[in-house]
Amino acid sequence: MDEKIRVGFALCGSFCTFSAVLPVLKQLVEKGYDVQPIMSDTAYETDTRFGNAEDFNKTIKDICGKDIIHTIKAAEPIGPKKMLDILVVAPCTGNTLAKLAAGIADTSVTLAAKAHMRNGKNIVVAVSSNDALAANAKNIGMLLNSKHYYLVPMKQDDPENKPRSVVADMKMIIPTLEAALENRQIQPIFI
Repeated sequence: MDEKIRVGFALCGSFCTFSAVLPVLKQLVEKGYDVQPIMSDTAYETDTRFGNAEDFNKTIKDICGKDIIHTIKAAEPIGPKKMLDILVVAPCTGNTLAKLAAGIADTSVTLAAKAHMRNGKNIVVAVSSNDALAANAKNIGMLLNSKHYYLVPMKQDDPENKPRSVVADMKMIIPTLEAALENRQIQPIFI
C-alpha cells in the first residue's frame, strides 16, 4: 500500500466475539492499514466472563498504536476532520444495528458512523446479535438497502438453541472491507 488507508474499527459489546475480532485488528495493521480503534462505552468499560475491559483495551491500543475513541465527544471530529477512509463496526450488536438503521447517534460508535457518513464514506458491519432473525431482521434489511453500508457474511451460530441468533464470519471482515473500498458488497451475505 503506497498511502495507508485509514480504517476506523469500532467494537460493540458482543464480548463472545472479541477473540475472533482482535486477530483481524492485528491483520489489518500487518497489512499496512492505519487503524483507529473505537469502542462503545459498554465494550470499553465492562468486565465479563470473556475477559476484563482493561486487558482488552490495552491489547487493542497496543495492536493499533493509538488511543481508543470511546466517548461521543472524541468521536464527533471524525466527520469534520475527515479522519477515516472506511469504518468497520465489528462486532455490531443488535442494539447498535438498530440505531444505525434508525439513524440514531447516541454512542461513540453510532456517532462515529454518523460523522463518517457525512463524508459519503462506506461502513462495514459485522453483525453479532441474538435477535438478528427476529426484531433485528428488518434492520439488516434496511442497511442492505442503504447506500454506504456493506455487511460481512453471516450465519446462524447455533440454530438449535438460538434459532434467531446470527454472527458474522469475522475472518471475512478484511475481504468485505476490501470489496467495500470498491463500493461492492461481497457475496454471499448469508453463509
